[in-house]
Amino acid sequence: MFEPVSTGRVSGEIVGRIKAAIRAGALAPGDQLPAERDLTKQLGVSRVSVRDALRMLEANGLIEVRVGARGGAFVTAPAPQLVGESLADMLLLADVGAADVTEVRMIFELGLLELACERATEPDVAALHEICDRADAAPEYDPALSAEFHTMLARCTHNEALALFALALQAPLASSLQRARAADPQAGRVGALEHRAIAVAIGARDAETARRIMAEHLGRTASRVQ
Repeated sequence: MFEPVSTGRVSGEIVGRIKAAIRAGALAPGDQLPAERDLTKQLGVSRVSVRDALRMLEANGLIEVRVGARGGAFVTAPAPQLVGESLADMLLLADVGAADVTEVRMIFELGLLELACERATEPDVAALHEICDRADAAPEYDPALSAEFHTMLARCTHNEALALFALALQAPLASSLQRARAADPQAGRVGALEHRAIAVAIGARDAETARRIMAEHLGRTASRVQ
């Protein structure tokens, strides 16, 4: 399955070869990788390099290492939370500013509302309202709850790519909301009322109203993080 590795950083090259096999369909979730000794022979590398590569793949959620008589390294689909965290780390480490995050939200969140209105199920709408209920019961505005609402809104589209992207934005979003709150302590409560109105519009499949409220909602945040 694999040809010998001869160039580049060995463990990274092994990871690249295995990823390429997954992308090409030669390996699929649930498939077991060859044993360490077989990978060592096929790739022409040391067992230490193979083990390092497997640890990297496991950390990235691409394989699951099982122990026991039926153990080994098995290909697995990365968990959405893990994928989202990886993207979030890139955004945070790149020092993306609150204003940039808000501009992305203007494009992203306004664009997904029509799909959310079309596809949201009753449990989805109930989940939006449940987040609003927790925000109403909180002693003070919690940016994390606001970020959770917007992430759930993306899940209402039932588009996994949109949901993953929203998850990646959750941490930078909470940071930008904290900055907006510092500029106007009342902004959070106004935003909470708008969240409830958006949830109602989603439940009514009223994309026009949802977009109007969201545009006002995000526009106000944008004005506070410049």
